[in-house]
Amino acid sequence: MFVLARAATYSALFIGLLLIFLPGRILSSTGIIQPAAIGAWQVAGTLLGASGAALALTCILTFVFVGRGTPAPFDPPRRLVVQGPYRLVRNPMYLGAGLALSGAALFYQSIPLLGYAGVFLLITHLFVLLYEEPTLRQTFEGDYEAYCRRVGRWWPKQ
Repeated sequence: MFVLARAATYSALFIGLLLIFLPGRILSSTGIIQPAAIGAWQVAGTLLGASGAALALTCILTFVFVGRGTPAPFDPPRRLVVQGPYRLVRNPMYLGAGLALSGAALFYQSIPLLGYAGVFLLITHLFVLLYEEPTLRQTFEGDYEAYCRRVGRWWPKQ
């Protein structure tokens, strides 16, 4: 149960900073406010954002209950997680966060926020290439290599 508390704490800090605080600053600095009426853009943005948030939450819970760890790089899962969303792509949590940010950009019809989502995904991609994948290869060795052959980094393999 302690791992769940740790995961909730780390996730709240990550979500609070990167998915709420910084996007809020971008919106306020560009003068974008909440739309007066809910239209098609807002409905589409809400659905996309909620889908991304649900995906990210599912990933966090999978890390806790299957991997016995958290999303934080300094407190990672103790077991290689290849179940749930991870059976389709290797980085679904980041995709979920990117979808949530893109949904917010759509909701507010904000190009700067969409740009932030793009920068977030670019930095995430570099983090995956330069830190996560080498660390996982070293930690889980052949199991991770086999997983990489079966499952795509960002897109499902055919």
